[in-house]
Amino acid sequence: MMMMMKMMMKMMMMMMMMMMMMMMMMMMMMMMMMMMIMIIMMMMLLMMKMMMVMMMMMKMMIMIMMMMIIIIIIMIMIIMMMIVMMMNMMMMMMMMMMMMMMMMMMMMMKIMRTIIMMMMMMIV
Repeated sequence: MMMMMKMMMKMMMMMMMMMMMMMMMMMMMMMMMMMMIMIIMMMMLLMMKMMMVMMMMMKMMIMIMMMMIIIIIIMIMIIMMMIVMMMNMMMMMMMMMMMMMMMMMMMMMKIMRTIIMMMMMMIV
């Protein structure tokens, strides 16, 4: 009987040990899994952060590009305006010249007329 009891005890002990081992193993596995998940989560977070930064950079780049295009357009507009102004100036100058010429002609005509009149008078 005693032997039996001892045997039983031994068996029980063995069983317990086995159970404990199993439990430990399970716990270890769980821990490992948790660690893995944590690492993956961290990685994901990092990736997200990187993506955010990249997006920001892209946005900045696009903004800069837009600004550059706008500046170029403005420059072209200014140059066009300048050309138009120049043309206008030229036109104005031409007009002024023409006016001056006309005035001169008128004056000349007047003088000529007076001279002719004088001549006529002289003849008479």
